[in-house]
Amino acid sequence: MMLRDPRRLLRVSVAPAAALAVAVLSSLSRCSLLEPEDCVISALSPYFGTKTRYEDVNPGLLLDPEAPRRDPELLEETCTPVQLVALIRHGTRYPTAKQIRKLRQLHGLLQAREPGDDKTCAAGSHDLRAALAAWPLGYAEWMDGQLVEKGWQDMRQLALRLASLFPALFSFENYCRLQLITSSKHRCVDSGAAFLQGLWQHYHPGLPPPDIADMECGTPRINDKLMRFFDHCEKLLTEVERNATALYHVEAFKTGPEMQNIVKKVAATLQVPVSNLSADLIQVAFFTCSFDLAIKGVKSPWCDVFDIDDAKVLEYLNDLKQYWKRGYGYTINSRSSCTLFQDIFQHLDKAVEQKQREKLKMTQINAEIHYLYGLEDSD
Repeated sequence: MMLRDPRRLLRVSVAPAAALAVAVLSSLSRCSLLEPEDCVISALSPYFGTKTRYEDVNPGLLLDPEAPRRDPELLEETCTPVQLVALIRHGTRYPTAKQIRKLRQLHGLLQAREPGDDKTCAAGSHDLRAALAAWPLGYAEWMDGQLVEKGWQDMRQLALRLASLFPALFSFENYCRLQLITSSKHRCVDSGAAFLQGLWQHYHPGLPPPDIADMECGTPRINDKLMRFFDHCEKLLTEVERNATALYHVEAFKTGPEMQNIVKKVAATLQVPVSNLSADLIQVAFFTCSFDLAIKGVKSPWCDVFDIDDAKVLEYLNDLKQYWKRGYGYTINSRSSCTLFQDIFQHLDKAVEQKQREKLKMTQINAEIHYLYGLEDSD
């Protein structure tokens, strides 16, 4: 399995038949700390991308977040998993320091208004602006994208589901054959630690997990060249990351009519000058709704600033940025991930080869037994 910043890597392998590759996206959190009937929802949730809560994608996890669920046709009785390779995103995290600074800027605009300014506000706008101004910021720069408690829970529960889903692969005998590789990002290192805690719970139910360093297999291994390849490809850094024109289409969309209509609408709702807002501030306000849902389990007033049409535009803006910065907008983007994919497929190929060798060896042994006991076929 691999777990990245998006990206951290974990491999589990044993020998018998048909290699299995599974990509598991463990984006965000569940309402597992709440009773299912108390789970707070928002109509905007489908448009948060990787910041969407896990239970909004798979509501079945609300009933039992540790119970595995699988399409009965995924693995037939004649198919035995040989190896599991999973690329897993980190668990629920705090906003980054950059996002928190923008949120503080937006919050400051709301609190800077004079009391007399409210006289010109429509009742609905005044109520929402007042609610936002009074809403606690709740995030400090020291949090800077760190894994939250629900993020730890995300990964522990994911480990328990996978161990139950593939008992042969995750048997205690195979525990120390597991390879966990992570990037150096603290949220990824912590997600790897939480995953190992979940496996400890699986092997030692009822016992509190020890420190990761004291577990049989030790701590996850950090490998940024594999898991954060985009930070180590000089051509990618030159042509995209450090290129001021690489995100031209993103900047054009920010100043285009779709985004500017939202900027004007939000400015009217918050009763602040349009000139004080930008597409970036609007996007932070939108994601603050998702962070409050995922981290605090509450539907904050920020969720009421936007409707579904706004959410679709903001989702497109985020997708557009990822397309040009990390996706297929430039050829070098996809090529830079070749090392990671090569590593994945090499391990899958090795598992298949090992199974084929064992099958051949068993065939030879059976043939010898067949001959020794005089059971060879007659012509």
